[in-house]
Amino acid sequence: MNFSKLDTSLILALKKIKDQSKPCLIVFIHVEPTIDSTATAVLKGLGISGITAKRDVFTATLSLNAVSQLSEQPWVKYLKLSGELRLLNGD
Repeated sequence: MNFSKLDTSLILALKKIKDQSKPCLIVFIHVEPTIDSTATAVLKGLGISGITAKRDVFTATLSLNAVSQLSEQPWVKYLKLSGELRLLNGD
């Protein structure tokens, strides 16, 4: 795994995972502006849809194994754990 491509919150979340093959992390995948057909196939294999040449950020629910695989790809710039959104009170 290439930890230099992972944000701190993702690294901490990975340490808590017991089942390495269970998709349980919502991750933003930041890729190079232009990706080839091999990269597109990898993303589609992870269940990501809407892959176009104009997009360079994708969201997916990934397992530890998938995060590790993606972190080693040269066309992946970095991976970031999605934060939990909270509603703001109108106070």
